[in-house]
Amino acid sequence: MCRGKNIPRAKKSLGQNFLRDKNIARRIVSLLDISGPERVLEIGPGPGALTDFILEAGPAFLLLVEKDPYWARERLQKGAGRLKVILADALQMNWAHFTDPWKFIGNLPYNIASPLLWEIFPCAPGLTRAVFTVQKEVGLRITAQPGTAAYGALSVWLQSFSRPKAEFIVPPQVFRPSPKVESMVLSFLPLKKDAEKAGGLLARPDFNPRSLARALHLCFQARRKQLGVILRGLGAEAQIPEELGLDPQTRPERLSPEDFQRLCRYAPFHAPQPEPD
Repeated sequence: MCRGKNIPRAKKSLGQNFLRDKNIARRIVSLLDISGPERVLEIGPGPGALTDFILEAGPAFLLLVEKDPYWARERLQKGAGRLKVILADALQMNWAHFTDPWKFIGNLPYNIASPLLWEIFPCAPGLTRAVFTVQKEVGLRITAQPGTAAYGALSVWLQSFSRPKAEFIVPPQVFRPSPKVESMVLSFLPLKKDAEKAGGLLARPDFNPRSLARALHLCFQARRKQLGVILRGLGAEAQIPEELGLDPQTRPERLSPEDFQRLCRYAPFHAPQPEPD
């Protein structure tokens, strides 16, 4: 691993906590199931705990997205000819450009994990598999089931675009500096609107992502209220159309992702269309 007098300290402003355990790094990369000439993108490689094992797996192309100029230069020098490094903020990436098949991986800074994952999964059409390390609390929210305390908008959103799976817990002491909480490694199998064209990946129902986001925002800001009450607050009829199969007395925290996907088709939750360019 990277050590030496000139190696900078982890930057708190960037949420840096560097993985030091090679066995855990190898285990994380193995979950990505790199086989043959595949494109892999790593977010926030830092000193390269995962990068070296990714290269060892032999992908056709490895793209690193690093916000810290120091580590961007370091990784480019050590991986010259085998990878490309982009000095960029992952939160500012245009994920819609990733149309070819890609696999994503990264030990994500705690402070950006939720908004970053919210953007990636509905926007990256070529994503075929992902493995991310996040704060354990965030991992529990992502994988939470209806009716549980951790279940919320993030749960529904990511489960509407992928099949997330909690793989294993990572203790604080294997990072430098050590965070105060445990981390969780998650794998994701994306769901595709047109699964046949996406190499046989699992299909997702047809729904408007903007309308789903609107429904989640309006419902979970009043998660303890009944749907009928929420609808009346929007100036709509409390009686939900029978074909949606949803009880107006149900609370949002009890609805499954599939329920929300149907609910967002209901007129009060239709999101306004974006203005033309």
